[in-house]
Amino acid sequence: MTPDRPVTILIAALGGDGGGVLCDWIVEAAHHAGLPAQATQIPGVAQRTGATTYYVEVLPTARARLGERAPVLALNPAMGEVDVLLASELVEAGRMIFNGWVTPDRTTLISSSHRVFAIGERVAMGDGRFDVGRLLRAVKERSKAQILFDMDQAAEEAGSVLNAVLLGALAGCGRAPIPDQAFEAAIRAAGKSVDANLAGFAFGRAHARGELEQAVRAHQKRQAQARGVEDLIERARQAMPVAAHDVVEEGVRRLAGYQDRAYAARYLDRLDAVWSAENQAGGDGALLRETARHLAVRMSFEDVIRVAQVKVSAERFARVRAEVRAKGGEPLVITEHFKPGIEEICAVLPPALARRIMAWAERSGRLGKWYWSMHVRTSTVSGFLRLWLLSKLRWWRPRTWRFAEEQAQIDRWLQQIRHAAALSLPLAREIAECARLIKGYGDTHKRGSHNFARIEAAVIAPALAGTMAPPLAVDAIASARVAALADPEGESLARTLAEIAQRTQEVPRAAE
Repeated sequence: MTPDRPVTILIAALGGDGGGVLCDWIVEAAHHAGLPAQATQIPGVAQRTGATTYYVEVLPTARARLGERAPVLALNPAMGEVDVLLASELVEAGRMIFNGWVTPDRTTLISSSHRVFAIGERVAMGDGRFDVGRLLRAVKERSKAQILFDMDQAAEEAGSVLNAVLLGALAGCGRAPIPDQAFEAAIRAAGKSVDANLAGFAFGRAHARGELEQAVRAHQKRQAQARGVEDLIERARQAMPVAAHDVVEEGVRRLAGYQDRAYAARYLDRLDAVWSAENQAGGDGALLRETARHLAVRMSFEDVIRVAQVKVSAERFARVRAEVRAKGGEPLVITEHFKPGIEEICAVLPPALARRIMAWAERSGRLGKWYWSMHVRTSTVSGFLRLWLLSKLRWWRPRTWRFAEEQAQIDRWLQQIRHAAALSLPLAREIAECARLIKGYGDTHKRGSHNFARIEAAVIAPALAGTMAPPLAVDAIASARVAALADPEGESLARTLAEIAQRTQEVPRAAE
């Protein structure tokens, strides 16, 4: 920072995130500190169809020292000359990187790590989200310094708004020539939600300065101790590569909360076998990381017990109150809509009984046609108790038909991954990725499982049997998976599998 060169700050925000207020705060704070500042606001169409950016230049020389001289400040940013980028959402940070505003020799990138999904991401049949891993790699490679955390969640916990947390992160990063007191004075001068905004500012500043890291680690340790899984997490750290630690640890916590400690230990047992196979094949943990991510999701499958757990959780009630902005003393009525069918009901029955009922329903044509519509008010005592009692059936879950079916499918999938690892690590990773097809319950789960079975029979089984070359199988599985995710009716997958079969037949003919 030199006194004759302005500090340049570029703000990338979504509509409704308060980017204009953030810009005004920065300018007001600079003026309060006696520093020349200038801002250009370029609001565009809200959300993803247009850029909503703000540009601020602050000269780190007090007006009193300039005398009669007036600084010349730019109205727009120049590529390669942005000191600080503030982004209210991770993909907005990626958009700024793509546009060339972020440079590794100069720019400090400050962004919330949470996602606001675009329409294209939401409507995709499978996981249509942008690859967060690629975004994070771009952030690390293209910026000089990075401050990333979930500012949306931080704002909620502080009872504040996201732009106040961003302002605090800017103050804490040390790149702005503005003292903390000037930022706080700017918030007070605005006169709106002063206490809440100051709380958000303090949180963002503390996080940027690293003051919260120790507190967060201590909190996670207390959570692990409360659930009795701290030893499991330590076991994972000792036995598995560092590249997979964060995913595996989150999986352990997720499954302990979903079921119990023994179920989380079963998760680690399964991953130990995958890591052994990958390690013998010379892998670096990439296969283990992907398998751990998908395995945690598959093992926490959605049944009616899980739905009840989520519906009656204190966190959900607090989130709903925050979303509708209900005050502490205001009544809130929540009505849950359920439409279980025969399959959902059989999911919690013993396997033998469930199979008999499912067979009868399929023979009689009732499967997929009989549903029971239910409206349950969880804001009433009777409605809450109905779901609360259902959520307490976790002890019964391992005895249910759905649990037995899921565990058998998971074991077969893991066996395929381990077998493939000995042939080709890329092939094993593609098989692991096929877990993206299987999710949800009811028709969604049935359709995904059916598509997986078709890919398994047409590509995975021949590849593992040695009748299809691994490089060809890798491309074939990836193409089939993309086709299955893109087309819920399965027509695209059918065409893709037919093309794969044709190519497979042409290879030996060409060799002859």
